[in-house]
Amino acid sequence: MLLAFLLSLPAGASTLRVHYDVGYGNRITVRGSAAPLSWTTGQNATWTSGNVWTYSWSNSAGDVDVKPLINDAQWSTGANYRVRAGTTVDVYPFFGAAQGTRTQFDNFWSPQLGNTRTLRFYLPPSYSENPLKRYPVLYMHDGQNLFDAATASYGVEWGVDETVNGLIGNGQMDEVIVVGIDHTGSNRIYEYTPCCDATYGGGGADLYERFILESVKPFVDANLRTLPGKANTALMGSSLGGLVSFYIGRRHSDVFSKVAGLSSSFWWNNQAMTVEVEQSTVKLPLRFYLDAGTNNDGLTETTRMRNALAADGYVQGSDLYYYVAQGAGHTESAWAARVYLPLTYLFPWQSTVY
Repeated sequence: MLLAFLLSLPAGASTLRVHYDVGYGNRITVRGSAAPLSWTTGQNATWTSGNVWTYSWSNSAGDVDVKPLINDAQWSTGANYRVRAGTTVDVYPFFGAAQGTRTQFDNFWSPQLGNTRTLRFYLPPSYSENPLKRYPVLYMHDGQNLFDAATASYGVEWGVDETVNGLIGNGQMDEVIVVGIDHTGSNRIYEYTPCCDATYGGGGADLYERFILESVKPFVDANLRTLPGKANTALMGSSLGGLVSFYIGRRHSDVFSKVAGLSSSFWWNNQAMTVEVEQSTVKLPLRFYLDAGTNNDGLTETTRMRNALAADGYVQGSDLYYYVAQGAGHTESAWAARVYLPLTYLFPWQSTVY
């Protein structure tokens, strides 16, 4: 049936493919910004196997903004979808509230580090509503600080779940799975740092890297509906968590394509990581977000890293986002206030690669 339908399409067609099971007796319609679509009355999409609803129109309409509806009454949640002239776009909408869920796995064993910790998961709003959909994954360090004030350092959480819910609902961000990896208290400095700072020592980042690559990511990909390729996989952290994000991301651009560091500790070991970037002539296939506050937050070191990346060819607004947080210090509340910036930069609306 799908082959026959595709053969029936006019040459030069633009096509929307809506992946959603509406249930028996219901239908998907499409409204949009250019004829034959309109925003007042929907056009019926055609059901094909696998619960894919397809609607096509001539590419002479140009680029068109569209929105799927159930029974031409219930609009999908989030922003409109853009279909470029002559392209086929697959979308995986949901129609309920922009409200994700959280779960966790306690006592997750690390054979690389010889210890256990909690993994904390944010599952996006459509996870249970649209089982046809798979998701990008954001791996974040200091997991206990992300979602819950009761477990966060100094009782201040980042509010990542609430922030992501709001960004998805407003159509500013694609749905993602967030994996919060708890730190292990006194081992945090060791695990989050390459070797070795004259004052603080450290040096366990290689083992922590192996823990993520060999244990955490395989577990997540086996148990959740992920898009496991590098195009949809990102790292984020703050302070030493930002440092280790840059360290792992640069070493494994075959696994990660996006890295964010808030107030990253680039001072570590006489700014050895920045020196390495300055001496490199290779531009890795990564998108970087980095920031710092103006209140004793390592702005000088972060700016030096920005300059090193720019010298390698990274361009502000394209594959580099550098931000100065006026008046902000090195605190959980400061990171919570601006976490929306890396989230929308790394996962903007309709950026997921299916």
